[in-house]
Amino acid sequence: MTIRTRFAPSPTGYLHIGGARTALFSWLYARKHGGSFILRIEDTDLERSSAESVNAILEGMTWLGLEYDEGPFSQMERMERYQEVIQQLLDEGKAYRCYCSRERLEMLRAKQMARKEKPRYDGCCRDIADPPSDVPPVIRFRNPEEGSVVVDDLVRGRIIFNNRELDDLIIARSDGTPTYNLTVVVDDHDMGITHVIRGDDHLNNTPRQINILSALGARPPIYSHVPMILGEDGARLSKRHGAVSVMQYHHDGYLPEALLNYLVRLGWSHGDQEIFSIDEMIKYFDIKDVNHSASTFNAGKLLWLNQHYIKTSSPAHIAHHLSWHMGRLDIDPAEGPPLEEVVKAQQERAKTLVEMAEISAFFYRDFEHYEETAARKHLRPVAAEPLSKVREALEAVDEWIPEVLHQAVLEVAEALDIKMGKVAQPLRVALCGRAASPGIDVTLHLVGKAAALRRIDKALAYIQARADAA
Repeated sequence: MTIRTRFAPSPTGYLHIGGARTALFSWLYARKHGGSFILRIEDTDLERSSAESVNAILEGMTWLGLEYDEGPFSQMERMERYQEVIQQLLDEGKAYRCYCSRERLEMLRAKQMARKEKPRYDGCCRDIADPPSDVPPVIRFRNPEEGSVVVDDLVRGRIIFNNRELDDLIIARSDGTPTYNLTVVVDDHDMGITHVIRGDDHLNNTPRQINILSALGARPPIYSHVPMILGEDGARLSKRHGAVSVMQYHHDGYLPEALLNYLVRLGWSHGDQEIFSIDEMIKYFDIKDVNHSASTFNAGKLLWLNQHYIKTSSPAHIAHHLSWHMGRLDIDPAEGPPLEEVVKAQQERAKTLVEMAEISAFFYRDFEHYEETAARKHLRPVAAEPLSKVREALEAVDEWIPEVLHQAVLEVAEALDIKMGKVAQPLRVALCGRAASPGIDVTLHLVGKAAALRRIDKALAYIQARADAA
């Protein structure tokens, strides 16, 4: 059997963390078994679906690198097929028209609740002899009244549902549009889906969908229902817990592989291993090893993983992702030092790409203000002579490379008989506006000669103004 999995989001918002994990699990299972991964957009909810949401989902999938083999398919383009199946079920007596009013159904539900019964349709129109002509009916599936549905779930194990507990669900609304439980069944069947991996909030739909598939003479796929993701307070993950949109993590400076690594460990493990490359995920992942219980989202752990990937990934890879964040600061990375060289200088100093972009902006443009604490400590009148001497030495440098620049600063410190830091720290504040930066030789090299001399002049003027004010 060729494995075929699918990810089938509804385009009613962004691609959220839970959906991304489901997509990842489905993608990994297909890749591990040499199968196909299909993307299907379930867009039949016309009131809530939007083109913007479709684009947000596609953007999130692309950023994560979860490439699909087929799709994206749109359910709205398959309406004729759904109508064909609905008519087939009606013709074969496996579905029927229901004329019950909303008021009757609400009253039925209230009475059942009062008797502490599970609310369910009572089959009033199953064999109606004289249907009204002025009421547009819905179409209900004629669910079997005897027997049971056995679901051998790869995550939760065997689950048995009694057909008597399942009512005749609506498969088409009064305006003729099909409902979720009908469209998903037809799509999974027509697309040859062998394995359905989805959230456990769909578990109650599964026996109903299996019964519809059986009515169509189709073999149901193998199901895996993964538990939900909780916030650290134990409630279902939502906006109040922080970012839940995949692309928000992109905007916040996370690497896609860090988020994927974190998501794969939400409910799945391979021994005590924490760091997984994509190849390792594919090699070791098995849906049968996913935990039964809900997982808790830990933002601190994700940030730790992101910092790890920033430190250990190739500078070229980091630069590829960092470039977008530099653009958000109105910086063109082509107009300054090579971005890969900047990444090499900053990899140990940033937890997110947003942070890396912000602490690297000074390489590309002059800053307006000094960090107050750094200027008060290091741009004092006593620093004027070291800065003036180092400016003279740097102006005389012909080969602007770290080794030569380091030697120039060192020679000034030795000539003044002061520690290296007494020259380097004022120089650092002059160059970047704060007291923290990469090594002074690398910082000088990346800032460039013209900008370095210009900023030293600015710092000397600042020191003079400070002295005059005193």
